Amino acid sequence: MSRGGAQKSSPLTLVLMVASAAIGGTLQYGYNLAIMNSPTIFIQTFVNETFLERWDIQLEDYQVTLVWTIIVSIFSLGGLAGAIIAGPMTIRFGRKKCLLLNNIFLMSGALLALTSRAANSFEMIIISRVLIGINSGISMNVQPMYFGESAPKHLRGAISLSSAVFTSFGVVLGQVVGLREILGSESCWHYLLASNAIPGFIQLLTLPWFPESPRYLLIDRGDKEACIKALRQLRGCEVQSSELDEILQEQADTKGMRPRRPWELFADRSVRWQLITVMIISSAMQLCGNDSIYFYASYVFKEAGISDDQIQYITIGTGTCEFTACIMCNLLIERKGRRFMLMGGFILMTVWAVVFTIALSFEHYVSWMPYLSMACIFTYILSFGMGPAGVTGVLPTEIFNQTARPAAYMIAGSMMWINLFVIGMIFPFLVSELSEYCFVPFGAVCLLSALYVGLFLPETKGKSLSAITSEFHKLNFKGEDKRKESQTQAQYQLGEVCLSTAL
Repeated sequence: MSRGGAQKSSPLTLVLMVASAAIGGTLQYGYNLAIMNSPTIFIQTFVNETFLERWDIQLEDYQVTLVWTIIVSIFSLGGLAGAIIAGPMTIRFGRKKCLLLNNIFLMSGALLALTSRAANSFEMIIISRVLIGINSGISMNVQPMYFGESAPKHLRGAISLSSAVFTSFGVVLGQVVGLREILGSESCWHYLLASNAIPGFIQLLTLPWFPESPRYLLIDRGDKEACIKALRQLRGCEVQSSELDEILQEQADTKGMRPRRPWELFADRSVRWQLITVMIISSAMQLCGNDSIYFYASYVFKEAGISDDQIQYITIGTGTCEFTACIMCNLLIERKGRRFMLMGGFILMTVWAVVFTIALSFEHYVSWMPYLSMACIFTYILSFGMGPAGVTGVLPTEIFNQTARPAAYMIAGSMMWINLFVIGMIFPFLVSELSEYCFVPFGAVCLLSALYVGLFLPETKGKSLSAITSEFHKLNFKGEDKRKESQTQAQYQLGEVCLSTAL
């Protein structure tokens, strides 16, 4: 074990571990969202033909839309279930093994999607989407935890943020694979829905070669030798004593404590503001309207005079935009900090929501307004990628200790998936009721989120868990600390009076 800082580490193993875990992890979330866009008409036709063949019933348009909405939205409910079971799974099996076992849901879902057409069963597609949702829900919680616990302190934010980079890369990959020239055609849509098995196979072949989370090995399993071996493998050099001492300190702080349950966090005043923070930021990530802007993209592109054949290629630009922004955020987060990136992203999204609303209001009166709307779509997605998309997943790792972390991710993940489902359900009604003003609520969410971050979230960049905990302690026990100080001062003064009287 090295005590000096002269030894140079080689992060190659860490980088390869990140790639292996993310290819079968958060990449799946983005990929499985994107691949549902191109086969919409084909699956709706398949549903209609199935009803006609089985029961000789010709469905109305609204009935077909209802079945299609269920197929799309059920993914969110699967994700919620995955977020709930992720915590107990990580505690029982560990971070790495949990990601590997998660592929059971993925492979089962892919097999159902692949055989649904031959079986003439749209119900198999629904079950497939539930299983794929569970897979995404687990990976969205476990992967950032695995990365945050495996990365050195100075790279913790950038490594954790790579989860968001792979999610946005999954969106781009899904958009490309979903092109009509590849798998987005009428004859290949079932292969498109099952293509998510390929990243899963890559993960199953590569991830077993990498170590488990060092913190999990030492704090949860009490295996110091395995922890040192994992650190040595991940750093590519001898273990720095300062890093091991920090993990040992956290082990000492949590000694004798069992993993916390979600409802216990709600009753614990010492983590009150940490919990409020992850709930608000996780909810805002879905309620900010980024996913909804993809819905508006096709309409805006048509208004700008782009032909239907070309729109599928322009749409890839929106995914590429988010992917580029996440990479930029990854490069900046350790320089600018979490608070700056998060608050800046929400403020910019507020501005673009206002501009987008103005552009939609005047698009029929001013000839160049549709082009301004197009620009707003790209800038809105860029702003999202630069802040909320990446930083949100980093926070639970940094502000909760080892015993509370799985429960915190369960709560954060549940809020994310519930709000994704809610937005999916209410957005069509927002469009019909508010029309061109439908992005006003999203702008309000972004503004309020920016205010919260600016007022209550301390900076966590480069800080140890104990330092971050002491920052939140000031918020959690604000009034009580002042009361204790005044009581101590009063006792001190009383002691002085007694002493002078005695003299």
